[in-house]
Amino acid sequence: MTIDDAPPRIACPIDIFDAVEEEIRRLSMAINRAPSSDKRELANQLLEQVSRLLECDAYDPGNENCRLCRGISTLRRKTATLIETAAALG
Repeated sequence: MTIDDAPPRIACPIDIFDAVEEEIRRLSMAINRAPSSDKRELANQLLEQVSRLLECDAYDPGNENCRLCRGISTLRRKTATLIETAAALG
């Protein structure tokens, strides 16, 4: 197993991270394989999944797992936004 294959080790207090993370990883792999014309829609789908984590009502700034989830999700939102922008430019 390489570091890219290692599952994240975030213990979500409301158990949504694992399911959303699985979909995010699937979409990320699809974006990497997709032709440029399909990347924008996939990035939009990725943003929807990332938003599920960023808008979590159970976010606890005192919980290290919540902070890690928020940090990772923020980076992914920036990446997906950049992909959307690049795809829109052609």
